[in-house]
Amino acid sequence: MTITDALHPAVLKVPPASWTAAVEPDGEIRDGAWVAELAGDFLQGWPEGMRLIVPKDRPHPGAQLRFTDADGLRLTAFATNTTGIPIAALELRHRQRARAEDRIRAARATGLRNLPLHDTAQNRIWLEIVQIASTCWPGYPCSL
Repeated sequence: MTITDALHPAVLKVPPASWTAAVEPDGEIRDGAWVAELAGDFLQGWPEGMRLIVPKDRPHPGAQLRFTDADGLRLTAFATNTTGIPIAALELRHRQRARAEDRIRAARATGLRNLPLHDTAQNRIWLEIVQIASTCWPGYPCSL
């Protein structure tokens, strides 16, 4: 979700002790990334059980910072109603899903929307080319 004008001051008021280190899929601490949960008055009017998770991390090299970022760290947010899972694990799940969505977007941009022939069997080579391009997309490790 977007860091809104109402959300931004609330995120900036999160005390340093409330930030938890983010984790990698192997359980190791993710360098330069933290996550916190916003609670209290900010969630008034939200559906019961909703949680607002706010990750902050160093942007990748060359990324433009936004006016809502703070201290050189990229701020994002997402809402969930998942309970019983630590916020670092929720942030990892959310980040992994975002990567999957990005790969779908890249595959579509590569040509999955524009199959040149009418039959799936006829498009087999085209589909294989798109798959190769998707797995070797810049910034992703090539798995060939």
